[in-house]
Amino acid sequence: MAPSHWRGGLNMTFQLATTLGIFVANLVNYGTNQIKSWGWRLSLGLAAIPALLMFFGSLFIYETPNSLIERGYSEKGKQVLVKIRGTQNVQAEFMDLMEASQVARAVTHPFANLLQEQYRPQLVMAFCLPIFQILTGINSILFYAPVIFQAFGFGSNASLYSSIFTGGVMVLGSLITIFTIDRFGRRVLLIIGGVVMVICQVIIAILLQQFYGGDDVLSKGLSIVITILICLFVLGFATSWGGLGWVVPSEIFPLEIRSAGQSIVVSVNLLFTFAIAQAFLSMLCTFKYGIFLFFAFWEAFMTVFVYFLLPETKDVPLEEMVYVWQSHPIWGRFSVTNKDSEKV
Repeated sequence: MAPSHWRGGLNMTFQLATTLGIFVANLVNYGTNQIKSWGWRLSLGLAAIPALLMFFGSLFIYETPNSLIERGYSEKGKQVLVKIRGTQNVQAEFMDLMEASQVARAVTHPFANLLQEQYRPQLVMAFCLPIFQILTGINSILFYAPVIFQAFGFGSNASLYSSIFTGGVMVLGSLITIFTIDRFGRRVLLIIGGVVMVICQVIIAILLQQFYGGDDVLSKGLSIVITILICLFVLGFATSWGGLGWVVPSEIFPLEIRSAGQSIVVSVNLLFTFAIAQAFLSMLCTFKYGIFLFFAFWEAFMTVFVYFLLPETKDVPLEEMVYVWQSHPIWGRFSVTNKDSEKV
């Protein structure tokens, strides 16, 4: 529904809501933890509040023009488009949506179509982007922040404070991205965020290798330094792969394969979230400080991947996204249009 020049910032409100929810949940858990015996019940019960807000809020959400037109309600789709754009001058965009919808309705097997050679770039991104988002190591850092900070010598309360603080940093990073994504583009933020994460992870690994033997407790000063580096890492993630790991996949698929492509993105993300969460503690015990180098390697790899293989989607209407892939120096060879022109 978002105009192309605001789409990135508006989509990033999803990440802002997620990080804000995590931050508030940590604060609530800390507060209810002070209530002995029944505080955990209150914490679980309070989760009904956002559930109710989502339920009643959904009653006021418009159907998207794309969905209405694709299901045959073209006139209603045009009315919604006029309402959300705030102007009657929507004929050009409406005709683009009608054309894209006709192509989408002709597709009866979107998953089979996704396997066609012309959609090879989008299929690669559907797998790689969610995998890369998890291989930053962010879920491991956030899931096991209390364990990590206790290993650094913090007490149990201090570790909870640190988890709250990293949650606050995630909120800050999401706000930064909202105000920069449509100005600087997706690729710039992903590359800068990747470089920041690599630097932080490598420095942490070096410090732990030099000063932490496993049974020792780090000095207070060094613990603070590592905590700051972890927060900088979280900030780098939040301003790049945190939200853009969802924004970019939502933009790259043409309408005829969008539902199939997005379902693959979500499935792969959840699968690797589960796998890394299950394996992290064993990896931490085996690799020790090397776990940070493991994630740093993948962060460096995904940064290079973005530089060479991910096209910029800023300001491109969704119904015209196919032309971005056709003009890409590497992925353009998979384009049906380009192949036809080569034959000519």
